[in-house]
Amino acid sequence: MTDPLALKHRLEKGIDRQEAVTLLKDAVARQSVTGNEADFAAFLQERMRQMALDPQYADFQPGRPNVWGERRGTGGGPRLLFIGHTDTVHVRGWKERWAGTEREDPFGGAIIDGHMWGRGTGDLKAGICAGLAALDLLDRAGIRMRGDVAFAFVGDEESGEPGSGTSAGIKDFTRRVVGGEIARPDFAIYVEPTRLAVYPAQMGFFIADVDVVGKSAYFGVPELGVDALKATHALLSAIWRHSQEISARASHDLVGRAFALVTAISGGGYIAVPGETRFSMIRKLLPGESVDAAVGEFEKVLHGVDVQDGIRLDITYPAGRDHAFGGSPADIDPGLPPIRLLSRALDAAMPGRGGCEGAPYWSESPFLIDQIGCPAVYCAPGDITNCHTLEERVNVDEYVAGIVAFATFIASYCGIVET
Repeated sequence: MTDPLALKHRLEKGIDRQEAVTLLKDAVARQSVTGNEADFAAFLQERMRQMALDPQYADFQPGRPNVWGERRGTGGGPRLLFIGHTDTVHVRGWKERWAGTEREDPFGGAIIDGHMWGRGTGDLKAGICAGLAALDLLDRAGIRMRGDVAFAFVGDEESGEPGSGTSAGIKDFTRRVVGGEIARPDFAIYVEPTRLAVYPAQMGFFIADVDVVGKSAYFGVPELGVDALKATHALLSAIWRHSQEISARASHDLVGRAFALVTAISGGGYIAVPGETRFSMIRKLLPGESVDAAVGEFEKVLHGVDVQDGIRLDITYPAGRDHAFGGSPADIDPGLPPIRLLSRALDAAMPGRGGCEGAPYWSESPFLIDQIGCPAVYCAPGDITNCHTLEERVNVDEYVAGIVAFATFIASYCGIVET
């Protein structure tokens, strides 16, 4: 494997910063809120065609395409995959928040104080563009690889839009890999924003919506009702105790501790005994925890609460991903040679970056790790703390450094053909 430090200086000299920024700006201009990914996917298909990546384009749902392609090496090297989602969250409230300023257009890609602003800049178009620009940088430097470099861009990762956000895109991609239509990679970088850290571990989760059904009654005769709100108080208290118990039970070096968080509650509203309430909660899981076991434990807690006779609980799990109830946690060994090599490339491109951390979010690496047997990490420019907000932006220096780092890693991992 080639020394990342030896490659870094050579590649930095060849990068066209303005061209790289234009690529990202053009990507951000292609609106791709979940359910409407086709225009951005077409943009990527054309870019990949220009790069001789033989892009393939197919709908995972009607009018909602994935696009993938590859650069075959000369042979004798591993296969590397860059993968990311094409969809973004909504832009409701963006124009109102930034009216009259350079930031007003959420798809404008305005550059202010060294940051590009706009929906999708960090989550995760900077990562997608950095991967493509990295291979282009290697081409310009005349560097050929022994191993293959593959790209896959899938829709439907984000949640929040009706009838979508179930990972339908990567489910289709995974089926094609398992079926042999797409070659299985040996290592994958999912380009979720990490500020150029490497995330070999992520939390898992499930979301539960709980309807507490009692019986309403006129407030003057409460004995004729069954108080759903009073029962909900007891149930929430039990969940908060449960959260403390699971948090104290174990910790993961990169992901931290598990918990259960109540996120919403509604009910009542009349001058009467409240006959029905609803609350929602999310459970964070650590790598090694089973989604099924965690759900079973949660339901045991609820059903163990002493509530008034006549209370019924209806529990639904609305956020199935790789699991019917939610998303599985995942981790791989942070000491794997590709991870060490990637960390060195990142630190060389932007000193201080490349450390191993845990993802404080769930994304789609379990499809790669668990279903196709490919070690995968998250790594890309962008800061997750401003994503999904009206402050979404990406540091341009970090984005350009990410291109150099990815190019260095590609060459080091896949192996250079000596001339």
